Amino acid sequence: MCNEEKRKLLEEILCSDNVVQSINNNLNILVDIIPEIKDMFNFPHNNPYHHLDVWNHTLLALSFSENDFDLRLCLLLHDIGKPHSYQDGIIRHFQGHPKVSSLISNKILTNLEYPSEYIDKICYLILNHDNIITKKDIETNLELSQKRYMIQHCDVLAHNPEKLEKKLEYLNAIEELFSKIKNVKPKKIIKRII
Repeated sequence: MCNEEKRKLLEEILCSDNVVQSINNNLNILVDIIPEIKDMFNFPHNNPYHHLDVWNHTLLALSFSENDFDLRLCLLLHDIGKPHSYQDGIIRHFQGHPKVSSLISNKILTNLEYPSEYIDKICYLILNHDNIITKKDIETNLELSQKRYMIQHCDVLAHNPEKLEKKLEYLNAIEELFSKIKNVKPKKIIKRII
């Protein structure tokens, strides 16, 4: 299968109305396109802020996403570096995983022959998916800041429901920041498709 066919199949899988079902029904094809995702399968978080393994957390985050290829590609890859950047202690941490995820994603997207500008955008979003969105970020690039917010929103909703209070407070504060700066509100993610 050539890279153009792989890119087309990836888009078809990720842009399905029920993305989780589409991924599950086409998992062998997805692994053929992005073999690196196998490292996420059954990889435990061992962290109280996560109630699922890395792969199922990723699927749950995807289930909250709107049908947008860029958003879903970022969510698919946002934690791909976790199995390669964890620190075990009393609980497991993943310091530096956004950078590792971004580097792995860069390699994947380069191998699939996406344009370099597109790769830079997706890797920027993955690299910054855990970083606080600032006033300067919103003023500098509203579109990228909104994408980051949507990634963060889906990611937060896929965390342990018992540990969401502070993360939801952060998301509400960012919504207010968008409203104050640009008089816009980022789209709320309220649906869940599993």
